[in-house]
Amino acid sequence: WIYSFNVQHDVPGLIALMGGPERFIAKLDQLFTEQYGGLKFVFLNQFPDMTGLTGNHAQGNEPSFHIPYLYNWAGAPWRTQRRMREIMNGWYGDGPLGICGDEDGGSMSSWYVFSAMGFYPTCPGQPVYDIASPLFEQVRLALPDGKYFTITAKNVSARNKYIQSATLDGRPMNRAWIKHEEVARGANLLLDMGPRPNTRWGVSTEARPR
Repeated sequence: WIYSFNVQHDVPGLIALMGGPERFIAKLDQLFTEQYGGLKFVFLNQFPDMTGLTGNHAQGNEPSFHIPYLYNWAGAPWRTQRRMREIMNGWYGDGPLGICGDEDGGSMSSWYVFSAMGFYPTCPGQPVYDIASPLFEQVRLALPDGKYFTITAKNVSARNKYIQSATLDGRPMNRAWIKHEEVARGANLLLDMGPRPNTRWGVSTEARPR
């Protein structure tokens, strides 16, 4: 289940191989709902890293980290926004069991920090970050030369987890990803949040940088 989606270097090719966006989305949905068979202890004895399960998506293991963001690639970013909130709320906390897997030198924490800010590098080496659902009203990243990259999530809350519209430096933006160069030069990303999915936002066909 997990390694079927580990083709970050060519997600469009993977979508085509699976039969197109609708079938790809259905396969992702199935990942998050399909249950393993047998006893839990037998399953974990065979797959000890498969913790933090939502269906067969294992948030407790690094090869799963990018998968919730793949809905963005298939034209359904609102599903990424929903899944991300489910995962962050369900599998991360400030108690002794606050991290659902093997931390491995900070990998799970860094995933959470990125995701709580609202974006994540789905594919290492590609200068692009996928946008999800920020937890904070505003985050400012300090850059060299006194610049900042600022993410403002207007009206964000546990209920208002869906992006309704977005602007980048005041210009409308209808893509569910942001370029590294836009982050690095300093910019203002404004996300207008609401309680219901906007299925028309984030469906731009603009080509991602590679």
